[in-house]
Amino acid sequence: MIHPSYSELIKVVNQGAEDDETPVVSSRYSIVLATSKRARQLIAGAEPKVGGTHGKKPLSIAIDELYKGQVKIMPEEEEKGGEE
Repeated sequence: MIHPSYSELIKVVNQGAEDDETPVVSSRYSIVLATSKRARQLIAGAEPKVGGTHGKKPLSIAIDELYKGQVKIMPEEEEKGGEE
């Protein structure tokens, strides 16, 4: 079994959202996209933001970073706005 579970990750990511706002993440698909994007950044040479990464695969590190709140998922509108 994967730890943390998808539902635990979704709760952690949405924890900072206000009650009247739409949750940042509403599906497993969003979690998978976010962790895979961060894993690709790690493969490309980005420094891990958590300790104890020796021997771990990039995806495991990305999940750990997300679960510990070291990496934030930005809503799609904000992400696109910064690229232009």
